[in-house]
Amino acid sequence: MGSLTAYLDSIKARDPAPRSRLEIMTYPGVWALGYHRIAHRLFKARLYFLARAVNHFSRFLTAIDIHPGATIGRNFFIDHGFVVIGETAEIGDNVTIYQCVTLGGTSPDNGIQGKRHPTLSDGVIVGSGAQVLGPIVVGKGARIGANAVVTREVPEGAVMVGIPARATMVEGGQKQSGFLAYGTPCSDMFDPATQKVELLRCELETMRKRLDALLAEHEGATRERDRA
Repeated sequence: MGSLTAYLDSIKARDPAPRSRLEIMTYPGVWALGYHRIAHRLFKARLYFLARAVNHFSRFLTAIDIHPGATIGRNFFIDHGFVVIGETAEIGDNVTIYQCVTLGGTSPDNGIQGKRHPTLSDGVIVGSGAQVLGPIVVGKGARIGANAVVTREVPEGAVMVGIPARATMVEGGQKQSGFLAYGTPCSDMFDPATQKVELLRCELETMRKRLDALLAEHEGATRERDRA
């Protein structure tokens, strides 16, 4: 009971909407994770049909499809639903995923099986509509912005936006601290439909900061020459 309470409290810390733990218990993400724990145990016991049966029942009820083989850590939170998580995906502790996210895999066309889906390290946030594809590692504390498509390794603490996703600075080079809702930087009123504009704004702000630094360095060098 204590672990369930801690789990519900971890969700409340990331979502201000629910008024009580009982309300959080109605979330489809909570039920999907609960069913996955059962399906994963059956999968590990090689009871594949039963594992799949639980998986399909869960998907029917929650609109969230988590393959029984996926490995998931503590305090995993799917906000809303319509999420797909592949068989060899690995998810660390305190990871948050928003709606319409896919943790997808590469196709083993060469007949080689094994790791095909991504690994999300502790504290990762994946924004709505994002696609994280292939056997890549998303580093600890990284944020994947809304609608981003990630196909390469993500460094620890990075903020990724765009298609294909690339790292961006947050508010002119300030490191993001604390929880970042939807994993999306730069604006509290971020609209996925205007992501290109937001990305350009981030890049322009970063360039402005760098230009200011270069000008200051140049002025300093000029003053040193004048003194000499």
